[in-house]
Amino acid sequence: MLSDEHGTLAIRGDWTLADYQALKQQIEAYSDRHWESEHIDLEDLGRVDTAGASLLATLLGPECLVALTSENDILPREQSALLYAVADAMREKPVPEPDAPALVVQFLNETGKKVEAVWDLSRILIGFMGQIIATFFAVLPKPKRWRVTPFVAAIQDTGLNALPIVALLTFLVGAVVAFLGATVLRDFGATIYTINLVAFSFLREFGVLLAAILLAGRTASAFTAQIGAMKVNEELDAIRTLGLDPVELLVLPRVLAMMVSLPILTFVGMISGLLGGALVCIIALDISPAQFMAVVGREIGLTHFLVGFSKAPVFAFLIATIGCLEGFKVGGSAQSVGVHTTSSVVQSIFMVILLDAIAALFFMQMGW
Repeated sequence: MLSDEHGTLAIRGDWTLADYQALKQQIEAYSDRHWESEHIDLEDLGRVDTAGASLLATLLGPECLVALTSENDILPREQSALLYAVADAMREKPVPEPDAPALVVQFLNETGKKVEAVWDLSRILIGFMGQIIATFFAVLPKPKRWRVTPFVAAIQDTGLNALPIVALLTFLVGAVVAFLGATVLRDFGATIYTINLVAFSFLREFGVLLAAILLAGRTASAFTAQIGAMKVNEELDAIRTLGLDPVELLVLPRVLAMMVSLPILTFVGMISGLLGGALVCIIALDISPAQFMAVVGREIGLTHFLVGFSKAPVFAFLIATIGCLEGFKVGGSAQSVGVHTTSSVVQSIFMVILLDAIAALFFMQMGW
């Protein structure tokens, strides 16, 4: 019960869940008044439960009830502790807002995370390369352990089946480069140097680079999907249970096949690019095929061909290694297969372009 006696609010009787509705109606009559702790009389307060304590906190205000229970020694200790706990829980406590990091700090934080992720990826990739090389030299003196059939099948898949698309793409790019060269050099009366531009670019860069990028998108993703599906189906566990090495059985034939296929595709890409450039020179610049071949043979040295061709085995080893490694990193779901397949393509293309840029700077400094 509530009663207002000479400005002092007397709280009497039991404040429990059984009397909740009646007490709530009484509280509404005093909702527009503000009470101080010295004007509250709790001497005749009976039993109190959590529901009643919440009504008292609503009536007096959580801050007033907290102060009242802290100052008043009339109430039993258990009752005072209950009122204090409920009032303290109902107090509006401002939630501290976390300090927003400065843009520079946030940028450095994200950059550090990316650098750490790249370092971990590089460390795992180098370790996997070492494992492949160690397996190769362990198998090399033991012909009975050579996986000839998977090796030949992988050459057909990575080389023969990719031959048409590599030839077509490099042919079209060769024609585009010749068109661009002719457009620029015509203003200087030097259209004959379009031949040098096409030959130089395809023998040193475009032949191997386009073939490697195509294989990175076509073959590295296939390696990841194949090995990843085997891991999802627990076939890799079965291989290990049989006492076989998955690197020797699955990775080595694919890596060796790529190192055979990419040089062949690089050579095809070089020839196709030269043919595309020659076609444009014949049609648009009135340069005969004999004149085109004479300029190539006279002014384009063998060094340019060797520089471009020497990159092919390195790119092939890197692409196949990344594709197989991402396959082994696949988790137990189809979504993981898709994620790591995408990752293998992105990593392979990035690494190919990065190494090609480093090689170009190196060969330029060496004067080759």
